[in-house]
Amino acid sequence: MDQTPHALSEARTLWELVERRAALTPDRPVLLQEDRVLTFEGLRERAERCAAGLYAKGVRPGTVVAWQLPTRIETAVLSFALARIGAVQTPVIPFYRDKEVGFALRESKAEFFAVPGIWRGFDHAEMARRLGAHGIFEAYDPESLPDGDPAVLPPPPSSGTDVRWIYWTSGTTSDPKGVLHTDRSLLAGGSCLAHALRLTSSDVGSMAFPYAHIAGPDYTVMLLLYGFPAVMFEQFALPEALAEYRRHGVTVAGGSTAFYAMFLAEQRKQPGEPVIPTLRLLAGGGAPKPPEIYHAVRKELGCQLTHGYGMTEVPMITMGDPDDTPENLATTEGRPPEGMEIRITDSGEVRLRGAAVCRGYLDPAQTAAAFDEDGFLITGDVGHLTPSGHLVLTGRIKDIIIRKGENISAKEIEDLLHRHPDVGDAAVIGLPDAERGERVCAVVEQPPGAAPLTLPAVTAFLRAAGLSVHKLPEQLEVVAALPRNETLRKVLKYQLRERFGPVG
Repeated sequence: MDQTPHALSEARTLWELVERRAALTPDRPVLLQEDRVLTFEGLRERAERCAAGLYAKGVRPGTVVAWQLPTRIETAVLSFALARIGAVQTPVIPFYRDKEVGFALRESKAEFFAVPGIWRGFDHAEMARRLGAHGIFEAYDPESLPDGDPAVLPPPPSSGTDVRWIYWTSGTTSDPKGVLHTDRSLLAGGSCLAHALRLTSSDVGSMAFPYAHIAGPDYTVMLLLYGFPAVMFEQFALPEALAEYRRHGVTVAGGSTAFYAMFLAEQRKQPGEPVIPTLRLLAGGGAPKPPEIYHAVRKELGCQLTHGYGMTEVPMITMGDPDDTPENLATTEGRPPEGMEIRITDSGEVRLRGAAVCRGYLDPAQTAAAFDEDGFLITGDVGHLTPSGHLVLTGRIKDIIIRKGENISAKEIEDLLHRHPDVGDAAVIGLPDAERGERVCAVVEQPPGAAPLTLPAVTAFLRAAGLSVHKLPEQLEVVAALPRNETLRKVLKYQLRERFGPVG
């Protein structure tokens, strides 16, 4: 296994990491997209020229620059150009529209806004003008990126502890929160991910998620530390994307549970013939992973699956080790890296402290409410640590269904439902009930050709699987597709509660 060069692991800022990697392996590729290849030295050189162009526009250290760009080489170049200057950048997921974008621009007080112009049929520049954004400019292709002479630039930032990143939590029933990160917290997250996955310079990764997601810098730090490339997907869909995976010989893929399921669905179209012959590892996080998914990936895709736990506030908390036991990989979220402290409260809530934890939120009141008296981040997740130090998540506090005074874990029921041959995916929610307080409602998505499901058949299956009677669903809803977000395809349970809960 390749070891991260000591000179790289000591980098204090993201730009310093770029410079050190470019000096070490200048001609090795870092980003691949269709027929284009960007080397580590190319990334450094293009980002510095872009930084000079931004500087000419008036971007200075500390200037807040928002960008809403797809997963493209140019997006990475622009982001590192801003890191070279020491600007404060606030990435916005490209699928967001007026409400979310307007909120992010107002709350961050962005002085510049980079957009892709018309992308996937939507005019982002027009939306920016409609919202009254300042300093609008397009940055979609090499020709539209700002460009200039690096000689005009001041020295790069030397401190990695200043807040230079504002990421946005995905808003559900309320406005999103602006999460404050530093270069140091992003370096810590990416470094932990790289070490946990045991990757080497011979690997080829893939970015099938929005680069504007917190996973963007997390993943890119990993590429810079270990010196291997990743394929970027501007629009990810299967089976269309398979050709790119094969052409570039991708060895590591993933994203979240929904991505694992998509790869499995493609594999089942051609059993016995690997959909990606070079693939050796699926990895991801961001959503619960049923044990059945792990076993199916191992059996049918013939590769390892490591799943982790992270959030916008802490991009890497725990991660499965490829060399761990099947039991731990199937049923836990892995172990925390050195420097990540996990505290489980008496009520089972997970709390965190460490270098990868964010500084808080844009709103000081939200920051005050998010940390306990010992400086641990209050996650809202519920779980426990095993004797071996592995973290088991059992749900979120708001996903605990209280039926007749008894606590019921939605995840326990969901994991059992995933074993049913006529269930493609499932989400279990609690709905208000005058008699019980809450009733258990199972919402399922069925695979093509599946036999229709009934509530008696589902409850009989769950009882046979050993589920306690008081946890059995009292309501079953079958939907064509579960509602998901556009980043890691996480199920939006609040929409299910709104749809199937009481009216008014």
